Amino acid sequence: MTPGRRSSTFTRLLRHGFTDPSGAERLLDGAELAPVRSDPVLLEALGATADPDLALGGLVRLLEAQPDPTAHRELLDTLIAAKPLRDRLLGVLGASAALADHLARHPRDWAELVTYEPHDLHPGVAEFERGLSEATDPVSLRVAYRRCLLSIAARDVCGTTDVAQTAAELADLATATLRAALAVARAAAPEDAALCRLAVIAMGKCGGHELNYVSDVDVIFVGEAADGADEAKALRAAAKLASHMMRICSETTVEGSIWPVDANLRPEGRNGPLVRTLSSHLAYYQRWAKTWEFQALLKARPVAGDIELGEEYISAVEPLVWTAAERENFVPDVQKMRRRVVENIPAAEVERELKLGPGGLRDVEFAVQLLQLVHGRSDPALRSGTTLDALEALAAGGYVGRADAARLDEAYRFLRCLEHRIQLYRLRRTHLVPDDEADLRRLGRSLGLRTDPVDGLLREWRRHTGVVRRLHEKLFYRPLLDAVAQLAPGEARLSPEAARERLVALGYADPAAALRHLEALAAGVTRKAAIQRTLLPVLLGWFADSADPDAGLLNFRKVSDALGKTPWYLRLLRDEGAAAENLARVLSAGRLAPDLLMRAPEAVALLGDGDGAGLEPRGRAGLEPEILAAVGRAENAEQGVTAARGVRRRELFRTAAADIVDSYGTEANPVEADQGALVDRVGAAVSDLTAATLAGTLRAVVRAGWGDTLPTRFAIIGMGRFGGHELGYGSDADVVFVHEPQDGVGDHEAAAAAGKVVSEMRRLLQLPSADPPLLIDADLRPEGKSGPLVRTLKSYAAYYRRWSLVWESQALLRAEPVAGDADLGRRFIELIDPLRYPAEGLGDDAVREIRRLKARMESERLPRGADPKLHTKLGPGGLSDVEWTVQLLQLRHAWAEPGLRTTRTREALAAARAAGLISAEDTATLDEAWVLATRVRNAVMLVRGRAGDTFPTDSRELAAVGRYLGYTSGHAGDMLDAYRRTTRRARTVAEELFYDA
Repeated sequence: MTPGRRSSTFTRLLRHGFTDPSGAERLLDGAELAPVRSDPVLLEALGATADPDLALGGLVRLLEAQPDPTAHRELLDTLIAAKPLRDRLLGVLGASAALADHLARHPRDWAELVTYEPHDLHPGVAEFERGLSEATDPVSLRVAYRRCLLSIAARDVCGTTDVAQTAAELADLATATLRAALAVARAAAPEDAALCRLAVIAMGKCGGHELNYVSDVDVIFVGEAADGADEAKALRAAAKLASHMMRICSETTVEGSIWPVDANLRPEGRNGPLVRTLSSHLAYYQRWAKTWEFQALLKARPVAGDIELGEEYISAVEPLVWTAAERENFVPDVQKMRRRVVENIPAAEVERELKLGPGGLRDVEFAVQLLQLVHGRSDPALRSGTTLDALEALAAGGYVGRADAARLDEAYRFLRCLEHRIQLYRLRRTHLVPDDEADLRRLGRSLGLRTDPVDGLLREWRRHTGVVRRLHEKLFYRPLLDAVAQLAPGEARLSPEAARERLVALGYADPAAALRHLEALAAGVTRKAAIQRTLLPVLLGWFADSADPDAGLLNFRKVSDALGKTPWYLRLLRDEGAAAENLARVLSAGRLAPDLLMRAPEAVALLGDGDGAGLEPRGRAGLEPEILAAVGRAENAEQGVTAARGVRRRELFRTAAADIVDSYGTEANPVEADQGALVDRVGAAVSDLTAATLAGTLRAVVRAGWGDTLPTRFAIIGMGRFGGHELGYGSDADVVFVHEPQDGVGDHEAAAAAGKVVSEMRRLLQLPSADPPLLIDADLRPEGKSGPLVRTLKSYAAYYRRWSLVWESQALLRAEPVAGDADLGRRFIELIDPLRYPAEGLGDDAVREIRRLKARMESERLPRGADPKLHTKLGPGGLSDVEWTVQLLQLRHAWAEPGLRTTRTREALAAARAAGLISAEDTATLDEAWVLATRVRNAVMLVRGRAGDTFPTDSRELAAVGRYLGYTSGHAGDMLDAYRRTTRRARTVAEELFYDA
């Protein structure tokens, strides 16, 4: 092999997902795999696992552990010939280091994965009992347990079973294991076994038939004396058996442990006796039990020992469970318990806590259990111990919206699956999402996220926790629960203190002010107040989903005060499905959209359902006739431009509202997955709107000064992001002006008229008013600020022929006529095409000059004190890096590649990819960074109401930018890390392409 060249095997291993191809190559070349090293099916199968390196290492260890050459050959032959075994075995080895260790210690256990009969696909308690039947002591029980676990894990990682079926199988295996452990304990103490009846009641996830790979198995013990035995002696004997059974499962042996058996859910917890009689249990529950104990009993299920006694226990406690909701303070008790769980999580772990953190598994389980206890007393269909079954029953009974239930189901399945994969790796009890990149990569691949497993996993996790958090709060804090639970006559009303606590729990920073707003909106007996009382519980949840719920509620009060007397406003919010949620999103997403709305509150009507067109951008073809008609009706230029600016304000609101709704997602429409499409929609809408506004202003100025005909033909050429159809909410309009005297008009008169048009347009578009100004920036004209504001076409031709600099050719790449005389605009483009698409491309001197200009710009224009890595325009991997890289490709190659002759950055990037000038991977890297930086700039303007190129420093504003970008509360750090990571990759590509590094 040539020095410095990588082998084809090395490259193939990289392509198949190996992260240590050198180590993998050594293992594949070793003696253990010699007979099959050239067989392609092995490499394909390894590449399909969650961690190919881990799978290969485990396979080699298993082969090394085979007792003789015959066993070694049998394993290899079966592995290559039998796809079911190959997928199962390698799938387990690639997902679980702990099960790989088990197979290395027990090298014949791989044969458990060979059979693939129908009854193997979904085993139950009976099949697992057969698998454990030969275990006679704690050590052999552990070996047999792991052997059964091996088959469950294989079905899980291969997708033969879904997450609910896997959890049920784990619960069935736990049931069989408890029975086997109790049998070992009874065999060790037959005298004790003869004295008592002992029932083992599974609680928690085992009782609910939804167990994890590694979890405490919660139990309660019920004991009774055998016929003729003394009760006290019988209970002591039962306690000995129960303790021994727990030790058999929990203690560590040479084969490790199985899982802890936890009896702390029993009456009085760890302070109470381990075993009680049925009558003793009932006496406690009737007199002393707390709300959480009835909630725990939802999942009680007899699993081992005297099943008849266990069934008697369930029959006796069931009526108590389903009347628990009638107890005083039931709902607040449950809510306090949930808050206490969250508060007990260490601060350093709360963001990685999959089970107990905000938007975690416990949120779903608590919400479902609370609704079960409230409604299950009158509806037996809700009385399931399994979370997903109960959720399905709640939706079927109308207690939860079907769409909400479907989203919760999807999120819960994802979170449980992630929890399973985390625990399966080491078979350790944990609910923390790892922060190591290799662990995240393995987890992402195990969930089918192969293209970008780390970012894909984190994105999906954030999405699902966001769904859970929002829906959990909507269900969990809904005040109707209090009314349903207490069944009090008349209207139930939260106390002010309880209302404040609820608002704080929902994220309101100033609950006192929020209560004042609610009182002002909903107090009284008017029809308006009644409608508000219907709307507000839902609106509060939507406001709570934002980074600034207080601002959302305050803005809603302002809009309601302004429109409250109009007949259509509250009717729109009540009757149009999307209007209320769209309004909630818009009012709580930042300052820009509410400010635009407050200046003309009737624009709320755009947020309604209608035919879905309310928030659709209208495009220039729809806008320009409306603006020109308004200008035509005006008495003077000032009135005409005021009308044009009014349309611009309304359309800016339409664009911003659509952007916010698409970015946040709504009940009916999920978040727009294509971030580039969001950027393109905003860029096109704002650019079209700016062009239409300039066309209307030009018409108004010409009409006022010269009637129908200006003494000179006049065109406006869009430059920069305007010419590229990439304007953001806070962008100036970069333009150059060109004119050409009409026949018979002198140069001096034409120039004076053109200059007056320009100055009057700039003045009118910046007049103080309720509408946002439109700033015209003509600094990209020849000679910059030193040159005349407007030139004739001949003057441009003379200048470009004699004086044009390379930076001007680069700037002209974005030039496109946007208003005025279309023929003059076309001829201007014909004039500049040879400059911006030079024949044979740029010379070396020109390329060096562009590189020098970029380096100087980066060093001189970055604001003092700004973090370069977070500056969206001038920072590494930001807009400037991507745009200059693309523009250099255009200047060098557009003469030969027509696809590069476009003013739009993303279009030019795609054309460069199609022409083979840049790889697909590098194209995706640059495009992702450009889209993200543009989204951040748009977000900053939406949130702060003023333009900015860096992330805000205020924590609420930063959280609002994060929310717009898809990050839930508390994940601003993840957002900044993702931005740095994305732009770092883009910088590497830009340096390679721009500097030929």
